[in-house]
Amino acid sequence: MERIYVFDTTLRDGEQSPGATMNIHEKIRIARELDSLGVDIIEAGFPAASEGDFEAVKKISEVVENAQVAALCRANDQDIEIGWKAIEKAKNPRIHTFIATSDIHLKYKLKMTREEVLEAIRRAVKKACSYTDNVEFSAEDASRSDWNYLKEAVEVAIDSGATTINIPDTVGYAQPQEFAELIAFLKKNVSNIDKAIISVHCHNDLGLAVANTLAAIKAGARQVEVTLCGIGERAGNAALEEVIMALNVRKSFYNFETNIKTERIYPACRLLSMIIGQPIPAYKPIIGSNAFAHESGIHQHGVLQNRLTYEIMTPETIGRPPSEIVLGKHSGRHACEKKLEELGYKLTKEQIDVVFKAVKALADKKKHVYLEDLEAIVLEEIYRIPDKYKLIYLSAISGNMAIPTATIKMEIDGEEKQLSDFGVGPVDAVFNTISKLVGKKPELLRYSVNAITGGTDAQGEVTIRIQDGELSAVGRGSDPDIIVASAKAYINALNRLARKEEKKEWVKP
Repeated sequence: MERIYVFDTTLRDGEQSPGATMNIHEKIRIARELDSLGVDIIEAGFPAASEGDFEAVKKISEVVENAQVAALCRANDQDIEIGWKAIEKAKNPRIHTFIATSDIHLKYKLKMTREEVLEAIRRAVKKACSYTDNVEFSAEDASRSDWNYLKEAVEVAIDSGATTINIPDTVGYAQPQEFAELIAFLKKNVSNIDKAIISVHCHNDLGLAVANTLAAIKAGARQVEVTLCGIGERAGNAALEEVIMALNVRKSFYNFETNIKTERIYPACRLLSMIIGQPIPAYKPIIGSNAFAHESGIHQHGVLQNRLTYEIMTPETIGRPPSEIVLGKHSGRHACEKKLEELGYKLTKEQIDVVFKAVKALADKKKHVYLEDLEAIVLEEIYRIPDKYKLIYLSAISGNMAIPTATIKMEIDGEEKQLSDFGVGPVDAVFNTISKLVGKKPELLRYSVNAITGGTDAQGEVTIRIQDGELSAVGRGSDPDIIVASAKAYINALNRLARKEEKKEWVKP
């Protein structure tokens, strides 16, 4: 079987999705999970965008063991120089440079002629090739470009040294048959196409990202650009799990193979969901909670007789085991360490001690500690950003005969402060008190609560989104007490907001 290369852009295009911002530790955790999943290329970020992005890409380049690590760069010398500095220590670095080729982008965004863009492509690809022979060129908005001009741009990029040519449907405009015809046209008419791999990068604005990607594969594309859970700009990107399982389940139709370990799909998507604080929708194909649920009596009867009657894949195929009790009050440190290793976490001795202590504390509050609880603890205790604000103590009073009141003690920039305040409910009282303590009153845009596991003693996972002026941030917190979880989530969002306020655009010295 021919090989399809999987290029994951969760950490670059995916992170541009509203509310999906990750700190450097979270990005490294996702990169390691993607490496374990078996993706061929990890697009680690856009190094020239900011100092934080540069450092994240640099760190990811140093820890990824198997996958190629790509840095996205605009088609100019400065971006490419910065991009190379970020990935030069990677075992297999790739420079990914791009420029738009559609007339609407040339006229209104770039304000360049077609000839000037061809020269920019030539110059940028040659510059990238002076650092590495692993260079990818993307023709932004390719699906709305003039096909003959796009052909010319691709030929220039390959002549200049590009070994991968990416054809993006940047605004999710293309239709599957139309997009397949475009790929077939390039495959047939680009004179030097035999020297490069054709890649596709599809957006989901019309709900066709996966369909367009699969159509392009049939037409000759051999690299797919995808993200976990389909996160990305606007309506998102082609979802890795959907493209991979389509190729896997319909192997006899497509006749292609990938390097993806499908049993790592669900753990990877679940990890991303917990990190960015966005629950996986119940009806999400492959990974949603309803994907393997059967309510209809006819369906249930068929599944009981033979699962293949209504299931085209099994939960185990994507690594979705039933919830199991993993730790308890009397579990030892070794058992905790072993479970962490099975989940793919590489923690230091000190970090394991922190997690084990938190597990013991949780086991005192609830009867059983599940796999999902353990993941929540790791994210809560290990992968949080350095705190400007810390919760020390919280007491809340509420009821139909009491005025909702919260008393909170916090550490703010190393100084302890305490205050009480009121609200229309316990969560409102907590948020009002925290806002007065930190001196900020951001607008609450979203508040959601999910149970991490089943049972009345389950941990509550609270996700919030706040906005202060032009800046917004997502916060996440978990605790058996949802009032405490709400406070943790609000403080987490405030910490992320503080980081954004401190973040400065990086200018090359």
